[in-house]
Amino acid sequence: MHYFERLGASSFRATGHTQGAWNTAEQHIAPSIGLLAHAVEQHRDHRRDDRLPLARLSYDILGTVPVADVDVDVRVIRPGRSIELVEATLSHAGRDVLVLRAWLMRRFDTAQLAGSGSAPIPGPAGIPAWNMSGLWRGGFIASAEVRRVEHGLGRATAWVRTDIGLVAGEAVSPAAATIGLLDIANGLAVRADPAKVVFPNIDLTAHLFAEPRGGWVGFDTTVSFGPGGLGLTESVIHDETGPIGSTSQILTVRPAQ
Repeated sequence: MHYFERLGASSFRATGHTQGAWNTAEQHIAPSIGLLAHAVEQHRDHRRDDRLPLARLSYDILGTVPVADVDVDVRVIRPGRSIELVEATLSHAGRDVLVLRAWLMRRFDTAQLAGSGSAPIPGPAGIPAWNMSGLWRGGFIASAEVRRVEHGLGRATAWVRTDIGLVAGEAVSPAAATIGLLDIANGLAVRADPAKVVFPNIDLTAHLFAEPRGGWVGFDTTVSFGPGGLGLTESVIHDETGPIGSTSQILTVRPAQ
C-alpha cells in the first residue's frame, strides 16, 4: 500500500490513501508535502554525493488538488558547497498546487553541544490510542495510527505513524517519511468542531535541528484562533530520541457552509 504511484520521471498518481479530511474528493496535502521532500532528496542525490540534510522546509498551499495525477518539478535556486536552496513545485493539469522552498545544510560534528530547551513528551507506549477517524474523514487520516492525550482546548500531545509507503516500489528516507506526516498536526488539537467551523492551513513551515529517524513522529501541539478569522497551529516535533524541530501552520478560520 502506498500514497502515490510513479507514472514517469516527474509524474505520479495519487491513491485513495491521500483522501482529504475536509473533502474526500480532494487530497490531504500531507502526502504531497512528503512527496516534494522525497523529490528534493532524489534531485540532490543525482547532483551530489554528500546527502545534505533538509533543515528548513517552507510550503505554500496554492489550492486544492483532486485525488488524481500530479507532476513535480525541482530546481536549485541557490547552489552552494555547504548550503543550498532548492525549490520544488507540485502541479495538477498545469496548475501549481504546492510550492516548497527547502534549505539544505552541511553536517558538522556538534554531538558535544547537542540539546534542546523544549521539553520531551511521553513516548508512544505511554499515550493511549486515538481513533482520529471518529472526528476526521478521508483515506489519509484512516492510514495513520495515532496516540493522543488532549490537555485542553487547542492543546494536545500525540504520536503518529503509518505503514503506508510514500511512493510504490521506492526507498524513501526517514526524513521524507516523517515530513509526509507533519501536516496532520492541524487535526490533533482542535479548538472547534470541524462540522461547524473550518480551519484549513494554507502553509506549513518546518525547521529541523536533527535528522528524523523515522517510525513514530511526536507532536506537542498548540492551536490558537484570533478574533479576525486567522489561526495558528504550532508543534514541537519529536522522534523517540526527543525533540528534533518545530512546525507552524497559518489557518483560515471561518464558519462551515
